[in-house]
Amino acid sequence: MTEDFGYLNARIRVRLSQMLPEGFFHEALRLSFPEIMKVLSDTIYGPDLTGDDLPDVDRAVLVHLNRTVGDLPRMVSGPARDAVNLLLMRSDLFNVKMILRGKRLGWPTEEILGHLGAGTMPRGLYGHLVEAADAASLAQLLTLPKHPVARALRQAVAAAREPLDIEIMLDQQFYGALVRRALQLDQPYLVSFMRFEIDAINLATGLKLSTMGYKGGELERFFLKRGRIIGWHIFEALAAGEVRILEELANTDFRAVSEAKDLTSLERGLHCLLLAKAHEGNKDVLGAGLANDYILQKEWEAGRIRLLARRALFGLPAAIIEPEVFCH
Repeated sequence: MTEDFGYLNARIRVRLSQMLPEGFFHEALRLSFPEIMKVLSDTIYGPDLTGDDLPDVDRAVLVHLNRTVGDLPRMVSGPARDAVNLLLMRSDLFNVKMILRGKRLGWPTEEILGHLGAGTMPRGLYGHLVEAADAASLAQLLTLPKHPVARALRQAVAAAREPLDIEIMLDQQFYGALVRRALQLDQPYLVSFMRFEIDAINLATGLKLSTMGYKGGELERFFLKRGRIIGWHIFEALAAGEVRILEELANTDFRAVSEAKDLTSLERGLHCLLLAKAHEGNKDVLGAGLANDYILQKEWEAGRIRLLARRALFGLPAAIIEPEVFCH
């Protein structure tokens, strides 16, 4: 085990070369469910497929993610391990929000678990979290005192006025701690990426708030500080439903979403921008940038497989799913 990123990055480059090619996703977009299962069984996910139904796909994806992403911190030590764990904690945040969202929408337990990704939390813990009666109970079960997601959830539950508040306030509490830790670890690329991600969250959150009736001073608690480009005036305008304010981003790194007309198109565009931004990390040979790129690419790969499997099983038109599966 080493304290620098040389060995880890060499291993990651090998794994990047083994990822599914774009041709797989173009082909799978028009296949039936049995055909997708056959094609998937011939890929790197094949050894983890133990059946031929949708839960088997979800299970294979999760097992594969845990093996190929969840093991990254064990390849390094010291500050390097701390930096990689920091990246995986973002997956922990996603998982907690997915559990909250799934329970709010009435999803069955198996469906919620099927959408989770790799992170730093013990896998067995998620089964208990899914069974929690509400967000407050979930916060009590998440007994990881030093984990920033557990801390953020407790703070969000204490301050939230309604369920939808919690997800937004989770981001607000979590990302401040994340940037501070990246600065302490002397990871300039990660700090830059996280500030970009905070800007993206502020854009999406602003537009979400426009549908929730928040006004004036109430908005301030939802604005994430430490961003780089997105200022208060854009956030406030989006919260008031003024989508055209995005046109001001035409000459920035967010120009790809400057013509978004609604929350759906904005979130799709932001996701693709984050993937592109993460890809710049392959130049960060002395830091955690390549690990960040790899983790986001693998999570994107997993999400696309799950979407395509559901499209095929339920017979949805390819045109409905295509915008969610490709970044153009």
